Amino acid sequence: MLAMFSIMGAFRTAPELLHVLRHYGLFHSVCVPSYIEQDRVCGFWTWLFVLSKLPELGDTIFIVLRKQPLIFLHWYHHITVLIYSWFSYTEYTSSARWFIVMNYCVHSVMYSYYALKAARFNPPRFIAMIITSLQLTQMIVGCAINVWANGFLKTHGRQSCNISQTNINLSIAMYFSYFVLFARFFYKTYLSPAGKKSRRMAASLAAQNTAKLSSPSSESLLTESSISKGALNGSAVNGAASLHKSKVQ
Repeated sequence: MLAMFSIMGAFRTAPELLHVLRHYGLFHSVCVPSYIEQDRVCGFWTWLFVLSKLPELGDTIFIVLRKQPLIFLHWYHHITVLIYSWFSYTEYTSSARWFIVMNYCVHSVMYSYYALKAARFNPPRFIAMIITSLQLTQMIVGCAINVWANGFLKTHGRQSCNISQTNINLSIAMYFSYFVLFARFFYKTYLSPAGKKSRRMAASLAAQNTAKLSSPSSESLLTESSISKGALNGSAVNGAASLHKSKVQ
């Protein structure tokens, strides 16, 4: 469900950003909140984006209720995005246009991957690495947008650039912390010796499970062997009995 929602959100918001960049430039995309005030479709999907942070946070609650391991990156990311999104929506923050489009696009890939895993498909493991790389790229672009927003705000003032200094400070701190956490996760999972070893073990276990599903179990093989031996022994006994009778006769 979140995969389809993110895909639809990306298709309904990305064209507006591309149109603004092409016809009005970077300043307009960062400083003018026309995506909310003038574009009804984009404004509607912006509102849905803010609301969607609640069910995404619910994913964290389910992990806690199931008593599964909950890493700091997971709950920190969901809680801070929820708070910042609602805060930015109240201010009609102009630079949020970028953040919404990037989030929709990355989540389209990420939740589609999760949906395939939940349906017991096994996408190639390098796709997970690509998703984390996309998230890191998202954080870098987010920091860059905030740097530009800060420059535009100081040059043109709040009347021309609809973003507050408080919002910029919070946003750049949030994106930078995300980058550090996702970079650490990327290294530990894909580059460190321990991460490589765990991936090899997981791949080996998956191969073993596949082999077990595609071949008879050891118990069935033993049963078949016992039945075959029993049949042979039975045939031998019957043959010996017949031979004994013929001799007696």
